[in-house]
Amino acid sequence: MNKRFFFIAAAAVLGGAAHAQSDVGAQGGSPAFQGVIGKTLKDSKEWWATPVHAPAGAPNVVWILLDDVGFGASSAFGGVIRTPTFDSLADNGLRYTNFHTAGICAPTRSALLTGRNHHYVHEGGFSHIALSAGFPGWDGRVPATDGTIAEILRDNGYSTFGVGKYGITPDEEATDAGPFDHWPSGKGFEHWFGFLGSQTDQYQPDLIEDNAHVTPDGRHLNDQITDKAIHYIARQQKAAPGKPFFLYYAPGATHAPHQVDKYWSDQYKGAFDDGWDAFREKVFASEKRRGIIPANAVLPERNPNIPAWSSLSAEERRLYARFMEVYAGYLTYTDFEVGRLVNYLKESGLLDNTIVFVVLGDNGASKEGSLHGVINKSLFARTTPDIEAVKANLDSIGEIGTADGHQTNYPLGWAQAANTPFKYWKQDANSEGGTRNPLIVFYPRVLPHDGSVRNQYGHVIDLLPTTLEVVGLTAPAVIRGVAQDTIQGVSLAYSFRDATAASRHHEQYYYIFGARSVYKDGWKAETYHHPDVLDLSLYGSRDTSNFGFDHDVWELYDLNTDFNERVNLAAKYPEKLAALKAQFDKDAVAYRIYPLVDWSDVFNRRIHNHGTPVTAASTTAGAAGQMNAAASAGVGGATH
Repeated sequence: MNKRFFFIAAAAVLGGAAHAQSDVGAQGGSPAFQGVIGKTLKDSKEWWATPVHAPAGAPNVVWILLDDVGFGASSAFGGVIRTPTFDSLADNGLRYTNFHTAGICAPTRSALLTGRNHHYVHEGGFSHIALSAGFPGWDGRVPATDGTIAEILRDNGYSTFGVGKYGITPDEEATDAGPFDHWPSGKGFEHWFGFLGSQTDQYQPDLIEDNAHVTPDGRHLNDQITDKAIHYIARQQKAAPGKPFFLYYAPGATHAPHQVDKYWSDQYKGAFDDGWDAFREKVFASEKRRGIIPANAVLPERNPNIPAWSSLSAEERRLYARFMEVYAGYLTYTDFEVGRLVNYLKESGLLDNTIVFVVLGDNGASKEGSLHGVINKSLFARTTPDIEAVKANLDSIGEIGTADGHQTNYPLGWAQAANTPFKYWKQDANSEGGTRNPLIVFYPRVLPHDGSVRNQYGHVIDLLPTTLEVVGLTAPAVIRGVAQDTIQGVSLAYSFRDATAASRHHEQYYYIFGARSVYKDGWKAETYHHPDVLDLSLYGSRDTSNFGFDHDVWELYDLNTDFNERVNLAAKYPEKLAALKAQFDKDAVAYRIYPLVDWSDVFNRRIHNHGTPVTAASTTAGAAGQMNAAASAGVGGATH
């Protein structure tokens, strides 16, 4: 290249960059130029912005979010499924037993990453075509005004990485052509390796790295994302030793499909032959003994949809036990992969100044496995008669947990067992069973190492402000020129060294496709809305007399004395119930919950129709067929 041309080009580029910097500064992004620009260099004075660094001594931050893990599954919180890594982190940190999620994946993830309620950030449902609607609280497009923890930390001297499930990219944008505003890279993650959708095959994942789809290597996805997380950290520490990093580690586990090598599942051979009723009793006693739940707690009755284990045939018991062996192996294997990450941090001398948050599930245990479990049936398909469903699963029992079981999920009875001590499951935003998940906080340099229990009320929107307080940052008013909404979460840091501190998160709404509730200072009003997914997918005719919002019946619970919602006080305290219902209506306006959308609207394709009318001929069965396609194309993973 001609030298003269090179210098002219360089001057043009640099001059353009300087003007761009000045312009951005005027908008509230990079600082405005503070030097002097004269006609000649002699008359001018250079100025360079001071490089941004994290606060002195700021810790590395690791967020670990598992998927569809029930409250009573992990041994770290009284369960019988072995999770030695989580046990160790909890034993040497803090256990939070009154922590909550939104009740289903995308709402939880959007609330977690932004520190704001999920409808407020437009994620009332999902970012999938079939599960979003053209309203501010429902369109599935998290706005730039609601910046993520990754954006905040990136702009304050952190490297930012994510691996695993993202779950909040609109289907329409999930191609290699973008746009990438709603991909992880557009939300503050400098590197991401994982999948964009809600569900993916663990051996054939719909895999992306940064801004493009990539080909998986055939290993289990947990193995791949752990290797990549370690790689990102090692590469960053080699290039900039001591620079803090933020890692968001979000495996697809233990969401369907339950797929894991037999090395792990066979460790549980025969472990669940006593069935789900015995499992619940055993876990409940363990939770009491370890102080996870109150000593005077009472176990709720088995859900009426679930048969007693003793009433099942020998073949049914054999089939259902195998489903649970695979699930247990899947969770233990996931714990092993997290252990690889933790061991790397320890061996690299990074763990002591790393704060680790582990949320064991983005909602309660999954209710999407039907009464008999599923192996290769799509998420929203109608079930078949009991005899046919059991026979089909028995014929394919060898596929449970393998790469050939592309939709494997356990029966509903095991979901209730994994959710001990609560009623109900994932999606049920009315219930603690749908929204209460264990939280572990581990920070060797600062926190107590005694594994003590914290009962303060918390929610996923609290982890962003908690992290900022620990790091030594305040929430920014502007992120790269975009004015920010206020953070709605409350830091939990006040409870780190004070187990008896009063809760500071006083009020919280919940809403997932009709199921809804509102909490305020220990009291909770809630309604189990019909139809739900079970009403619309279980085989046989259903009583439809209670379908619709006009038929919802509200209940009232005092969680201070009845944490697992056994005694309905609605008739005893009607004024309290009325006040909480009014609070929900106030929240619905403030946080963009309205209009209320339910599962019937989803199944019957009344939303996101782009003008296509819904005729009277539309049937639930027909809509379920459309949802099956959505499950494999959108709900099951990002469309290409």
